[in-house]
Amino acid sequence: MFSHIIVGVSDLARAGRFYDAVLAPLGLVQRPSEPDGGPAGLCWIAGTRLPEFFAQLPFDGRPPSVGNGSMVAFLAPSEAAVDAAHAAGLAHGGTDEGAPGPRPHYGEGYYGAYLRDPDGNKIHIVRRGDVADPSLAP
Repeated sequence: MFSHIIVGVSDLARAGRFYDAVLAPLGLVQRPSEPDGGPAGLCWIAGTRLPEFFAQLPFDGRPPSVGNGSMVAFLAPSEAAVDAAHAAGLAHGGTDEGAPGPRPHYGEGYYGAYLRDPDGNKIHIVRRGDVADPSLAP
């Protein structure tokens, strides 16, 4: 399990609109980001305090850059949520990196979509058929 993930962004308002739209179908909600002495950022959670996902201005003050080979994958409760998140991302400035659909080469019941946020960070929305958590069932 992870504690938190941060992606660098250049415009917090734009990132907020994009991630609010993409993460809502997945059950994640934005919460106030607590000042910790670092750069300004936005935070999303799924019910509890952890894990957290942040879109944040880079700590070093330089422009954000995309990590080569980096990707954040968000677990979706259903195939419909994957579709909705992908469509919302495209409608809010994201770009398509792989339309929603089955990906059987990753496992039975694997259904996913890929997109990039407005700053170029790659994200994956996935419904995994092998997840036993009943709260994630369709």
